[in-house]
This record gives sequence, C-alpha cells and structure tokens, in this order.
Amino acid sequence: MSEQDSLETIRARIDALDERLVKLISERARCAQAVARVKRAGDPRAEFYRPDREARILRRIQEMNPGPLDDEEMGRLFREIMSACLALEEPLKVAFLGPEGTFTQAAALKHFGHSVTTVPLGAIDEVFREVESGAAHYGVVPVENSAEGVVTHTLDRFMQSPLSICGEVALRIHHQLLAAEPMERGRIERVYSHQQSLAQCREWLDANLPQAERIPVSSNAAAARRAAEEKGVAAIASEAAAERYGLHTINANIEDSPDNTTRFLVIGRSASGPSGHDKTSLLLSTSNRPGSLFRLLEPFARADVSLTRIESRPSHCVNWDYVFFIDVEGHEDDDKVSKAIEAVRKEADLVKVLGSYPRAVL
Repeated sequence: MSEQDSLETIRARIDALDERLVKLISERARCAQAVARVKRAGDPRAEFYRPDREARILRRIQEMNPGPLDDEEMGRLFREIMSACLALEEPLKVAFLGPEGTFTQAAALKHFGHSVTTVPLGAIDEVFREVESGAAHYGVVPVENSAEGVVTHTLDRFMQSPLSICGEVALRIHHQLLAAEPMERGRIERVYSHQQSLAQCREWLDANLPQAERIPVSSNAAAARRAAEEKGVAAIASEAAAERYGLHTINANIEDSPDNTTRFLVIGRSASGPSGHDKTSLLLSTSNRPGSLFRLLEPFARADVSLTRIESRPSHCVNWDYVFFIDVEGHEDDDKVSKAIEAVRKEADLVKVLGSYPRAVL
C-alpha cells in the first residue's frame, strides 16, 4: 500500500467516525430534550442546570479518557457538548463583570460553555443585583488572585446578598500589552488597565516601560477600548480583548508570575447538591475577645475538616469588628462538615453558609 493509499484510508476512517459522532451527539441532544419534558411535567418552574451533576459528568469523562487528548482538553470538549444540550432545555443568561473581553467573561464561558448568553455589567454590585432580580440565571464574579489576593468588594457584597455560591472557576491569567497599531515601547506615553493587572505586571512595567504613566480603569476590556481610540497609549488586557477591539500585541504574557491565576465564583439563587468533591464557603462573626477566632476554627479541626482559605473583612457595623470568610473542604450536607458548622454556631454571633459547590474541574 502506498503512502497516499494509507492516507486516504485514514481519512475515510475519520469521515466514518465523524458521521458516528454527529449521530451520537444528536442522540444526546434528544435525551436532553426528553429530560426537559419530564422536568416540566413534574414542575413548571424546574431548574435544568445542575452544577453538581455537571461536575460529576466531567470528572467521569476525565476518568474514562484513554488519551491521546489530555484530561483537560477532553473535559473542555464535553463542556461545549453539555452547554449546547443544556441550551435546548433552557437557554441560560449569565451576568459577568464587563465589558466584553474581560477575564470574567472568559471564566463564565469556561464554566458554562459558549451556548449561554453572557451579559456584561459595569460593577460587581450590578452582577449580584441582576441575579437577585431574576434577570440573569447566574453571575460570575472574581474573588481572589494568586498574586494580588482577594477582591474585597466581592466578599463585602456577600454580607447582604441572599445569593448562594454554586460553582468556582480557576483561570490562568496571561496579560498582553496591546495598542491600536504596532509601535516601539518607547513611544508609549500611557498604559491603561485594571489596578490589579497593573500590580500583576509591575516588575515588567518597571523594567520595560518606565516612562509610561499607569492609569487604572474599571476593567481590562475598558482599557482595551480606550487603547483602540487613543494614540500613543497601550492597554494591558487579554487576547480576547485584543480580538474584540482590533488591537495589536506589542508584548505577550507580561505578567510577573508565570503561575498567575484568578479564582472566580458562580453565584445563583439555588444551592448546589453534593458532587463528591466539594467546597463550602462560610461567613462567620464573633465578638472581639481573647481566643474568639480560635473557638470559631477549633470545631473544624476536631471534625477533621480541612480549611483552604480564611480572610477577614471589617463588619461595617462597629469599628474594629470583623467578619471572617472561610472555605472548607466538603459539602455542608456531609456529616463531618455539618457537625462542625453546628458546633461553630454555638460559639459565633453569626454563621452564614454562602454555599457548597463542586471544586473546579477544568
């Protein structure tokens, strides 16, 4: 058999596999429609997106994956199939911190897939209100960065909001130096970006753009939009923002830390069920007296529940009083987590479960 014959044989096999894939994906989509009919018959207000169910499916897909595609790539492919099938059941509207082209939008699409409608909003408060009012099914907001720490405004908003955390997204952040046209760095007079992005690129900017004024704006996408309209300026933003606003990349990946990652939270009006690999986020408050924080955390140690994060924020009620945000491993319905929370309630002035949700799969 010649090399050309061998190539044609492989291509014919690929064509046959594609035909099978189309039929199987279509069959899966019809199953999704059948699920919608059954759910609506039982409850006209039934919810179709189940973050715990989707997390279990994605983990199962990755466990079955034989290669050569790696687990994350296989998960992303199935995420898009699941997103398209879910849109047949109920098209989802997801609010995010905009404008278009932000890392928050990228996080929303990573979590929900590209078959949802994303709604850009101008502030974190607006994202919460959009979901609270029912105008959007879910929202996505940033909560912490591996280099610059927590997004305090997101934590503060949870003090008043009735929403639950029902998912998390971890997104590797790569910052690009962008401009409306190719130019030498020495011609750049100003650099626009979100204040956190400016901080995450501080060392690179010190070394390569010492002459440029650094101007913080509301988002990286807003910076990209301004760079598209002004001469002699640059923006620090994502590849998606470069594409969205027609910008040229002057330098790629200028972040100081190669492992720069931002964590985002998915917020909604309903709680998530156990997926088997979960986190629970809580808000705790207690009076300021010796040993009070120790007494809040001790029940988790006694119950063998691991804490993965703790942050303090001013209570905004009394000067020098604080509330504590903590993340623990496990779901609030898990026996040991439930017992630990009940023990904490005896010590704390306030215990608010912000949500139990699947740990990020992709």
